[in-house]
Amino acid sequence: MKQENNRIEYKQTLTDGLEKEVVAFLNSNQGGVIYIGIDKHGQAVGIQNSDEIQLKIKDRIKNNITPSCLGLFEILQEENQGQNIIKLIVASGREVPYYIKKHGMSEKGCFIRIGSSSEPMPASMIEDLFAKRVRNSLSKIKSHRQDLSFEQLKIYYQEKGLTLNDQFAANLELLTDEGAYNYVAYLLADINGTSIKVAKYRGTDKIDLIENVEFGYCSLIKATNQVLDKLKVENTINTEITYKERQETPLWNKVALREAVINAIVHNDWTTEVPPVFEIYSDRIEITSTGGLSTIKNTEDFFTGFTKPINRELMRVFKDVELVEHLGSGMGRILPVYGRESFQITQNFMRLVFYKAKNQTDEVVKTDDYERLRTIMNDYERLDASERTIIEYLIANKKVTRKQAIEVLNVQQTKAYYVLDGLLEKNILIRKGQGRGTYYEMKEND
Repeated sequence: MKQENNRIEYKQTLTDGLEKEVVAFLNSNQGGVIYIGIDKHGQAVGIQNSDEIQLKIKDRIKNNITPSCLGLFEILQEENQGQNIIKLIVASGREVPYYIKKHGMSEKGCFIRIGSSSEPMPASMIEDLFAKRVRNSLSKIKSHRQDLSFEQLKIYYQEKGLTLNDQFAANLELLTDEGAYNYVAYLLADINGTSIKVAKYRGTDKIDLIENVEFGYCSLIKATNQVLDKLKVENTINTEITYKERQETPLWNKVALREAVINAIVHNDWTTEVPPVFEIYSDRIEITSTGGLSTIKNTEDFFTGFTKPINRELMRVFKDVELVEHLGSGMGRILPVYGRESFQITQNFMRLVFYKAKNQTDEVVKTDDYERLRTIMNDYERLDASERTIIEYLIANKKVTRKQAIEVLNVQQTKAYYVLDGLLEKNILIRKGQGRGTYYEMKEND
Protein backbone atom coordinates (compact mmCIF):
# COMPACT_ATOMS: atom_id res chain seq x y z
CA MET A 1 0.00 0.00 0.00
CA LYS A 2 1.04 3.59 -0.59
CA GLN A 3 1.94 5.75 2.37
CA GLU A 4 -0.52 8.37 3.59
CA ASN A 5 -0.26 11.59 1.61
CA ASN A 6 -2.35 14.60 0.58
CA ARG A 7 -4.83 12.30 -1.18
CA ILE A 8 -4.78 9.16 0.99
CA GLU A 9 -5.83 8.67 4.62
CA TYR A 10 -5.82 5.38 6.57
CA LYS A 11 -8.07 4.62 9.54
CA GLN A 12 -7.91 1.36 11.47
CA THR A 13 -11.50 1.82 12.66
CA LEU A 14 -14.34 4.27 12.20
CA THR A 15 -13.47 7.13 14.55
CA ASP A 16 -14.93 10.46 15.65
CA GLY A 17 -12.48 12.23 13.35
CA LEU A 18 -14.08 11.02 10.11
CA GLU A 19 -15.93 14.27 9.40
CA LYS A 20 -12.70 16.28 9.80
CA GLU A 21 -10.95 14.18 7.16
CA VAL A 22 -13.90 14.37 4.78
CA VAL A 23 -14.15 18.15 5.15
CA ALA A 24 -10.41 18.50 4.48
CA PHE A 25 -10.69 16.55 1.22
CA LEU A 26 -13.82 18.48 0.17
CA ASN A 27 -11.93 21.73 0.68
CA SER A 28 -8.82 20.56 -1.19
CA ASN A 29 -8.20 20.95 -4.92
CA GLN A 30 -7.95 17.22 -5.57
CA GLY A 31 -10.24 15.36 -3.19
CA GLY A 32 -8.96 12.09 -1.74
CA VAL A 33 -9.60 8.58 -0.47
CA ILE A 34 -10.12 7.38 3.10
CA TYR A 35 -9.50 3.68 3.78
CA ILE A 36 -11.14 2.21 6.89
CA GLY A 37 -9.70 -1.08 8.09
CA ILE A 38 -6.06 -0.20 7.33
CA ASP A 39 -3.60 0.97 9.97
CA LYS A 40 -1.23 3.94 9.71
CA HIS A 41 1.50 1.69 8.30
CA GLY A 42 -0.66 0.60 5.39
CA GLN A 43 -1.38 -2.88 6.78
CA ALA A 44 -4.93 -4.18 6.35
CA VAL A 45 -6.53 -5.20 9.64
CA GLY A 46 -10.06 -5.54 8.28
CA ILE A 47 -13.43 -4.49 9.61
CA GLN A 48 -16.51 -6.21 10.98
CA ASN A 49 -20.15 -5.38 10.17
CA SER A 50 -19.28 -3.63 6.91
CA ASP A 51 -22.87 -2.88 5.90
CA GLU A 52 -23.63 -1.28 9.27
CA ILE A 53 -20.47 0.85 9.13
CA GLN A 54 -21.22 2.03 5.59
CA LEU A 55 -24.67 3.21 6.68
CA LYS A 56 -23.14 5.05 9.65
CA ILE A 57 -20.61 6.78 7.39
CA LYS A 58 -23.28 7.90 4.93
CA ASP A 59 -25.51 9.17 7.73
CA ARG A 60 -22.69 11.09 9.44
CA ILE A 61 -21.49 12.77 6.24
CA LYS A 62 -25.04 13.65 5.20
CA ASN A 63 -26.05 15.14 8.54
CA ASN A 64 -22.84 16.56 10.00
CA ILE A 65 -21.26 18.45 7.09
CA THR A 66 -22.38 21.70 5.43
CA PRO A 67 -22.93 22.65 2.58
CA SER A 68 -24.48 19.42 1.37
CA CYS A 69 -21.90 17.10 -0.17
CA LEU A 70 -24.32 14.47 -1.48
CA GLY A 71 -23.00 13.38 -4.83
CA LEU A 72 -19.43 14.17 -3.83
CA PHE A 73 -18.61 10.96 -1.97
CA GLU A 74 -18.88 7.23 -2.58
CA ILE A 75 -18.56 4.30 -0.20
CA LEU A 76 -17.21 0.97 -1.48
CA GLN A 77 -16.30 -2.34 0.12
CA GLU A 78 -13.04 -3.88 -1.08
CA GLU A 79 -10.70 -6.72 -0.22
CA ASN A 80 -7.13 -5.79 0.64
CA GLN A 81 -4.41 -8.17 1.79
CA GLY A 82 -7.13 -10.75 2.35
CA GLN A 83 -9.16 -8.43 4.61
CA ASN A 84 -12.47 -6.65 4.02
CA ILE A 85 -12.02 -2.89 4.13
CA ILE A 86 -14.09 0.20 3.29
CA LYS A 87 -12.95 2.70 0.67
CA LEU A 88 -14.46 6.19 0.97
CA ILE A 89 -13.87 8.30 -2.15
CA VAL A 90 -14.30 12.06 -1.60
CA ALA A 91 -14.35 14.50 -4.51
CA SER A 92 -13.24 18.10 -4.30
CA GLY A 93 -16.25 20.36 -3.77
CA ARG A 94 -17.13 23.63 -5.51
CA GLU A 95 -18.97 25.27 -2.59
CA VAL A 96 -15.96 25.77 -0.34
CA PRO A 97 -15.45 26.17 2.52
CA TYR A 98 -17.14 22.98 3.75
CA TYR A 99 -17.31 22.62 7.51
CA ILE A 100 -18.52 20.45 10.38
CA LYS A 101 -22.00 21.71 11.10
CA LYS A 102 -21.85 21.77 14.92
CA HIS A 103 -18.69 23.93 14.87
CA GLY A 104 -19.86 26.31 12.15
CA MET A 105 -17.71 28.11 9.60
CA SER A 106 -14.80 28.50 12.01
CA GLU A 107 -11.30 27.15 12.58
CA LYS A 108 -12.87 24.33 14.61
CA GLY A 109 -15.18 23.38 11.76
CA CYS A 110 -13.14 24.04 8.58
CA PHE A 111 -10.13 21.90 7.64
CA ILE A 112 -7.68 21.68 4.74
CA ARG A 113 -5.37 18.86 3.68
CA ILE A 114 -1.68 19.62 4.21
CA GLY A 115 0.61 16.73 3.42
CA SER A 116 -0.74 13.63 5.13
CA SER A 117 -2.75 15.46 7.80
CA SER A 118 -5.93 17.51 8.03
CA GLU A 119 -5.23 20.91 9.56
CA PRO A 120 -7.56 23.68 10.80
CA MET A 121 -8.19 26.30 8.14
CA PRO A 122 -7.00 29.81 9.07
CA ALA A 123 -9.74 32.39 9.56
CA SER A 124 -8.38 34.52 6.71
CA MET A 125 -8.65 31.57 4.29
CA ILE A 126 -12.20 30.83 5.46
CA GLU A 127 -13.26 34.42 4.79
CA ASP A 128 -11.56 34.47 1.39
CA LEU A 129 -13.09 31.19 0.23
CA PHE A 130 -16.55 32.17 1.42
CA ALA A 131 -16.33 35.44 -0.49
CA LYS A 132 -15.47 33.53 -3.67
CA ARG A 133 -17.94 30.67 -3.14
CA VAL A 134 -19.69 29.50 -6.26
CA ARG A 135 -23.30 30.52 -5.66
CA ASN A 136 -24.66 30.07 -9.17
CA SER A 137 -24.83 26.26 -9.09
CA LEU A 138 -27.67 24.45 -10.83
CA SER A 139 -29.38 23.71 -7.53
CA LYS A 140 -29.68 27.43 -6.77
CA ILE A 141 -31.07 28.44 -10.18
CA LYS A 142 -34.87 28.46 -10.17
CA SER A 143 -36.48 26.61 -13.06
CA HIS A 144 -38.46 28.98 -15.26
CA ARG A 145 -41.12 26.25 -15.32
CA GLN A 146 -42.67 24.90 -12.14
CA ASP A 147 -45.25 22.57 -13.72
CA LEU A 148 -42.78 19.70 -13.84
CA SER A 149 -43.45 15.95 -13.74
CA PHE A 150 -40.95 13.12 -13.22
CA GLU A 151 -42.54 9.86 -14.39
CA GLN A 152 -39.55 8.99 -16.59
CA LEU A 153 -37.12 9.50 -13.72
CA LYS A 154 -39.26 7.32 -11.43
CA ILE A 155 -39.22 4.53 -14.02
CA TYR A 156 -35.42 4.60 -14.30
CA TYR A 157 -35.14 4.40 -10.50
CA GLN A 158 -37.64 1.52 -10.38
CA GLU A 159 -35.62 -0.38 -12.97
CA LYS A 160 -32.70 -0.29 -10.52
CA GLY A 161 -34.83 -1.45 -7.61
CA LEU A 162 -35.12 2.03 -6.09
CA THR A 163 -38.27 3.95 -5.20
CA LEU A 164 -38.78 7.70 -5.23
CA ASN A 165 -41.13 8.65 -2.40
CA ASP A 166 -43.13 11.85 -1.95
CA GLN A 167 -40.03 13.62 -0.64
CA PHE A 168 -37.81 12.71 -3.61
CA ALA A 169 -37.52 16.31 -4.88
CA ALA A 170 -36.01 17.42 -1.57
CA ASN A 171 -33.93 14.25 -1.14
CA LEU A 172 -32.39 14.60 -4.62
CA GLU A 173 -31.88 18.35 -4.11
CA LEU A 174 -34.23 19.35 -6.92
CA LEU A 175 -35.49 22.34 -4.95
CA THR A 176 -34.04 25.80 -4.30
CA ASP A 177 -33.67 27.11 -0.76
CA GLU A 178 -37.10 28.68 -1.21
CA GLY A 179 -38.71 25.35 -2.12
CA ALA A 180 -39.14 25.93 -5.89
CA TYR A 181 -37.99 23.48 -8.55
CA ASN A 182 -34.40 24.26 -9.56
CA TYR A 183 -32.57 23.84 -12.87
CA VAL A 184 -31.51 20.28 -12.00
CA ALA A 185 -35.20 19.41 -11.70
CA TYR A 186 -35.86 21.09 -15.05
CA LEU A 187 -33.19 18.95 -16.76
CA LEU A 188 -34.56 15.74 -15.22
CA ALA A 189 -38.24 16.51 -15.82
CA ASP A 190 -40.40 14.64 -18.35
CA ILE A 191 -40.73 17.74 -20.53
CA ASN A 192 -38.16 20.52 -20.94
CA GLY A 193 -36.61 22.63 -23.66
CA THR A 194 -33.22 20.89 -23.73
CA SER A 195 -32.06 18.69 -26.61
CA ILE A 196 -28.77 17.07 -27.61
CA LYS A 197 -27.75 17.02 -31.28
CA VAL A 198 -26.08 14.12 -33.06
CA ALA A 199 -24.90 15.09 -36.54
CA LYS A 200 -23.36 12.84 -39.17
CA TYR A 201 -21.27 14.05 -42.15
CA ARG A 202 -20.18 12.17 -45.25
CA GLY A 203 -16.62 13.48 -45.26
CA THR A 204 -14.06 14.94 -42.89
CA ASP A 205 -15.69 18.40 -42.77
CA LYS A 206 -19.18 19.87 -42.30
CA ILE A 207 -19.92 20.37 -46.02
CA ASP A 208 -22.07 17.28 -46.65
CA LEU A 209 -24.52 16.66 -43.79
CA ILE A 210 -26.05 13.17 -43.98
CA GLU A 211 -28.11 13.12 -40.81
CA ASN A 212 -29.01 15.52 -38.04
CA VAL A 213 -31.08 14.18 -35.15
CA GLU A 214 -31.91 15.61 -31.76
CA PHE A 215 -32.57 13.72 -28.55
CA GLY A 216 -34.24 15.57 -25.76
CA TYR A 217 -37.19 17.64 -24.65
CA CYS A 218 -37.44 14.87 -22.03
CA SER A 219 -35.60 13.75 -18.91
CA LEU A 220 -31.85 14.12 -19.34
CA ILE A 221 -31.54 10.47 -18.26
CA LYS A 222 -33.73 9.37 -21.18
CA ALA A 223 -31.91 11.68 -23.61
CA THR A 224 -28.56 10.26 -22.48
CA ASN A 225 -29.73 6.71 -23.10
CA GLN A 226 -31.03 7.71 -26.54
CA VAL A 227 -27.66 9.23 -27.47
CA LEU A 228 -25.88 6.09 -26.22
CA ASP A 229 -28.21 3.89 -28.28
CA LYS A 230 -27.67 5.99 -31.38
CA LEU A 231 -23.89 5.90 -31.07
CA LYS A 232 -24.01 2.18 -30.34
CA VAL A 233 -25.65 1.76 -33.74
CA GLU A 234 -23.12 4.03 -35.44
CA ASN A 235 -20.32 2.07 -33.77
CA THR A 236 -21.22 -1.27 -35.39
CA ILE A 237 -21.24 -0.57 -39.12
CA ASN A 238 -17.51 -0.81 -39.91
CA THR A 239 -18.08 -3.97 -41.93
CA GLU A 240 -15.74 -6.01 -44.09
CA ILE A 241 -17.27 -8.85 -46.11
CA THR A 242 -14.92 -11.62 -47.16
CA TYR A 243 -15.49 -15.09 -48.52
CA LYS A 244 -17.75 -17.09 -46.21
CA GLU A 245 -17.87 -14.47 -43.48
CA ARG A 246 -18.51 -10.87 -42.52
CA GLN A 247 -16.47 -9.14 -39.84
CA GLU A 248 -17.83 -6.25 -37.80
CA THR A 249 -15.31 -4.15 -35.90
CA PRO A 250 -16.36 -1.21 -33.69
CA LEU A 251 -15.19 2.11 -35.06
CA TRP A 252 -14.31 3.33 -31.57
CA ASN A 253 -13.50 1.66 -28.27
CA LYS A 254 -16.95 1.03 -26.81
CA VAL A 255 -16.05 1.56 -23.15
CA ALA A 256 -14.13 4.80 -23.78
CA LEU A 257 -16.88 6.15 -26.04
CA ARG A 258 -19.59 5.49 -23.46
CA GLU A 259 -17.57 7.22 -20.73
CA ALA A 260 -16.90 10.20 -23.01
CA VAL A 261 -20.61 10.58 -23.80
CA ILE A 262 -21.69 10.46 -20.16
CA ASN A 263 -18.87 12.76 -19.02
CA ALA A 264 -19.83 15.32 -21.66
CA ILE A 265 -23.44 15.33 -20.46
CA VAL A 266 -22.93 15.10 -16.69
CA HIS A 267 -20.07 17.61 -16.55
CA ASN A 268 -21.44 20.04 -19.13
CA ASP A 269 -21.77 23.61 -17.83
CA TRP A 270 -25.57 23.67 -18.03
CA THR A 271 -25.69 27.19 -16.58
CA THR A 272 -24.86 28.34 -20.13
CA GLU A 273 -27.98 26.47 -21.40
CA VAL A 274 -25.79 25.08 -24.22
CA PRO A 275 -26.02 21.26 -24.45
CA PRO A 276 -23.22 18.95 -25.65
CA VAL A 277 -22.93 18.22 -29.39
CA PHE A 278 -21.90 14.90 -30.97
CA GLU A 279 -20.54 15.01 -34.53
CA ILE A 280 -19.62 11.96 -36.60
CA TYR A 281 -17.24 12.36 -39.55
CA SER A 282 -15.85 9.79 -41.97
CA ASP A 283 -12.64 9.50 -39.93
CA ARG A 284 -13.58 10.49 -36.38
CA ILE A 285 -16.19 11.44 -33.80
CA GLU A 286 -16.08 14.78 -31.98
CA ILE A 287 -17.79 15.39 -28.63
CA THR A 288 -18.05 19.03 -27.58
CA SER A 289 -19.31 20.30 -24.21
CA THR A 290 -19.25 23.66 -22.49
CA GLY A 291 -17.03 24.36 -19.50
CA GLY A 292 -13.35 24.01 -20.32
CA LEU A 293 -10.80 25.80 -18.20
CA SER A 294 -13.50 28.04 -16.73
CA THR A 295 -14.76 25.04 -14.75
CA ILE A 296 -11.96 22.48 -14.40
CA LYS A 297 -9.27 25.06 -13.51
CA ASN A 298 -6.35 22.60 -13.28
CA THR A 299 -5.71 20.27 -16.23
CA GLU A 300 -3.29 18.04 -14.32
CA ASP A 301 -5.93 17.32 -11.68
CA PHE A 302 -8.45 16.78 -14.46
CA PHE A 303 -6.38 14.12 -16.22
CA THR A 304 -5.68 12.26 -12.98
CA GLY A 305 -9.40 12.12 -12.22
CA PHE A 306 -9.22 14.46 -9.21
CA THR A 307 -11.63 17.20 -10.27
CA LYS A 308 -14.54 19.09 -8.82
CA PRO A 309 -17.79 17.59 -10.20
CA ILE A 310 -19.41 20.53 -11.94
CA ASN A 311 -22.93 19.25 -11.37
CA ARG A 312 -22.84 17.08 -8.26
CA GLU A 313 -26.65 16.82 -8.14
CA LEU A 314 -26.70 15.37 -11.66
CA MET A 315 -23.74 13.14 -10.82
CA ARG A 316 -25.66 11.68 -7.90
CA VAL A 317 -28.74 10.85 -10.00
CA PHE A 318 -26.66 9.39 -12.86
CA LYS A 319 -24.88 7.22 -10.33
CA ASP A 320 -28.19 6.09 -8.78
CA VAL A 321 -29.43 4.85 -12.17
CA GLU A 322 -26.00 3.28 -12.87
CA LEU A 323 -25.02 5.47 -15.81
CA VAL A 324 -21.99 6.54 -13.76
CA GLU A 325 -20.02 3.80 -12.02
CA HIS A 326 -17.53 5.37 -9.60
CA LEU A 327 -16.38 8.91 -8.90
CA GLY A 328 -13.39 9.81 -11.06
CA SER A 329 -13.40 6.47 -12.90
CA GLY A 330 -14.29 7.79 -16.37
CA MET A 331 -10.89 9.26 -17.18
CA GLY A 332 -9.22 5.95 -16.39
CA ARG A 333 -11.25 4.33 -19.16
CA ILE A 334 -10.56 6.98 -21.80
CA LEU A 335 -6.89 7.90 -21.44
CA PRO A 336 -5.38 4.39 -21.89
CA VAL A 337 -7.12 4.15 -25.27
CA TYR A 338 -7.05 7.67 -26.72
CA GLY A 339 -4.55 9.64 -24.61
CA ARG A 340 -4.40 13.28 -23.62
CA GLU A 341 -3.99 14.36 -27.24
CA SER A 342 -7.65 13.51 -27.81
CA PHE A 343 -8.69 16.37 -25.50
CA GLN A 344 -8.90 19.92 -26.83
CA ILE A 345 -9.53 22.25 -23.88
CA THR A 346 -10.16 25.98 -24.26
CA GLN A 347 -11.35 28.55 -21.77
CA ASN A 348 -15.05 27.75 -22.21
CA PHE A 349 -15.26 24.49 -24.17
CA MET A 350 -13.92 20.95 -24.15
CA ARG A 351 -13.76 18.77 -27.25
CA LEU A 352 -12.86 15.08 -27.42
CA VAL A 353 -11.71 13.77 -30.80
CA PHE A 354 -11.67 9.99 -31.25
CA TYR A 355 -10.26 8.85 -34.59
CA LYS A 356 -11.31 5.55 -36.07
CA ALA A 357 -8.67 2.91 -35.41
CA LYS A 358 -7.89 0.60 -38.31
CA ASN A 359 -7.07 -2.38 -36.14
CA GLN A 360 -9.39 -1.86 -33.19
CA THR A 361 -10.60 -5.26 -32.00
CA ASP A 362 -12.98 -4.73 -29.09
CA GLU A 363 -15.30 -7.31 -30.60
CA VAL A 364 -15.46 -9.29 -33.83
CA VAL A 365 -18.74 -10.88 -34.95
CA LYS A 366 -18.57 -13.60 -37.60
CA THR A 367 -21.22 -15.50 -39.56
CA ASP A 368 -21.10 -18.06 -42.35
CA ASP A 369 -24.31 -16.76 -43.95
CA TYR A 370 -22.39 -14.69 -46.49
CA GLU A 371 -25.11 -14.46 -49.15
CA ARG A 372 -27.74 -13.14 -46.74
CA LEU A 373 -25.42 -10.47 -45.36
CA ARG A 374 -24.34 -9.40 -48.81
CA THR A 375 -28.02 -8.88 -49.68
CA ILE A 376 -28.50 -6.80 -46.54
CA MET A 377 -25.62 -4.54 -47.46
CA ASN A 378 -26.93 -4.15 -51.02
CA ASP A 379 -30.37 -3.27 -49.67
CA TYR A 380 -28.75 -0.87 -47.21
CA GLU A 381 -27.71 1.43 -50.06
CA ARG A 382 -31.35 1.77 -51.17
CA LEU A 383 -32.78 2.70 -47.79
CA ASP A 384 -33.57 6.11 -46.38
CA ALA A 385 -31.98 7.37 -43.13
CA SER A 386 -34.70 5.99 -40.82
CA GLU A 387 -34.67 2.58 -42.49
CA ARG A 388 -30.88 2.44 -42.27
CA THR A 389 -31.05 3.23 -38.57
CA ILE A 390 -33.37 0.26 -37.97
CA ILE A 391 -31.14 -2.05 -40.03
CA GLU A 392 -28.04 -0.91 -38.14
CA TYR A 393 -29.84 -1.53 -34.85
CA LEU A 394 -30.81 -5.02 -36.00
CA ILE A 395 -27.24 -5.83 -37.07
CA ALA A 396 -26.13 -4.99 -33.54
CA ASN A 397 -29.09 -6.44 -31.59
CA LYS A 398 -30.64 -9.13 -33.84
CA LYS A 399 -34.23 -7.99 -33.15
CA VAL A 400 -36.19 -4.81 -32.50
CA THR A 401 -39.53 -4.19 -30.78
CA ARG A 402 -41.91 -1.39 -31.66
CA LYS A 403 -41.01 0.46 -28.48
CA GLN A 404 -37.31 0.16 -29.28
CA ALA A 405 -37.92 1.47 -32.80
CA ILE A 406 -39.62 4.57 -31.37
CA GLU A 407 -36.67 5.12 -29.01
CA VAL A 408 -33.97 4.49 -31.63
CA LEU A 409 -35.59 6.70 -34.28
CA ASN A 410 -36.64 9.33 -31.71
CA VAL A 411 -39.99 9.77 -33.49
CA GLN A 412 -43.68 9.40 -32.73
CA GLN A 413 -45.31 5.97 -32.76
CA THR A 414 -47.01 6.49 -36.15
CA LYS A 415 -43.70 7.32 -37.87
CA ALA A 416 -41.88 4.35 -36.30
CA TYR A 417 -44.63 1.94 -37.40
CA TYR A 418 -44.51 3.43 -40.90
CA VAL A 419 -40.77 2.72 -41.15
CA LEU A 420 -41.19 -0.86 -39.90
CA ASP A 421 -44.08 -1.51 -42.29
CA GLY A 422 -41.99 -0.16 -45.18
CA LEU A 423 -39.19 -2.61 -44.39
CA LEU A 424 -41.75 -5.42 -44.23
CA GLU A 425 -43.07 -4.47 -47.66
CA LYS A 426 -39.52 -4.43 -49.05
CA ASN A 427 -39.16 -8.01 -47.81
CA ILE A 428 -36.21 -7.08 -45.58
CA LEU A 429 -37.88 -7.70 -42.19
CA ILE A 430 -40.25 -10.30 -40.81
CA ARG A 431 -42.68 -9.72 -37.94
CA LYS A 432 -42.89 -12.18 -35.04
CA GLY A 433 -44.97 -12.41 -31.89
CA GLN A 434 -48.33 -10.81 -31.15
CA GLY A 435 -49.65 -7.73 -29.37
CA ARG A 436 -47.15 -6.23 -26.95
CA GLY A 437 -44.82 -9.14 -27.69
CA THR A 438 -44.44 -8.13 -31.35
CA TYR A 439 -40.86 -7.80 -32.60
CA TYR A 440 -39.01 -7.73 -35.93
CA GLU A 441 -36.01 -9.61 -37.30
CA MET A 442 -34.04 -9.63 -40.54
CA LYS A 443 -35.61 -11.89 -43.16
CA GLU A 444 -33.62 -14.95 -44.07
CA ASN A 445 -32.79 -15.46 -47.76
CA ASP A 446 -35.14 -17.85 -49.57
